[in-house]
Amino acid sequence: MSVTQERESIVWIWAALYEELPVNTGKTVRYQEDEVALFRLGSGSVKAIRNRCPHKDGVLAEGIVCGEHVFCPMHDRRIDLSSGLVQTPDTGCVRTYATKIQDGAVYIGFPASMEKAG
Repeated sequence: MSVTQERESIVWIWAALYEELPVNTGKTVRYQEDEVALFRLGSGSVKAIRNRCPHKDGVLAEGIVCGEHVFCPMHDRRIDLSSGLVQTPDTGCVRTYATKIQDGAVYIGFPASMEKAG
């Protein structure tokens, strides 16, 4: 992984090549202690969320994607990939991460405060 910093607030981590990300299938990306589920949607956009469902810690990268949502593989909780909100009647929220596509690569944005001295 390569690391670049922008405006001293976000650290952009190389995650994958855009063309190699399968559509509507999750990919697990790890950075420090964070585990992120990365999705390339049918619309072409890329979304990144924390890889654990707030209900019972289901691995969201293994979930089924439908439109702009992923369904937790454990108990079918529906999670909005843009906001991280679990859809009603269930409750909860999953952390979302900024993404960008640059020169054919997908980057995930992490808060610079997460960066550890190396």
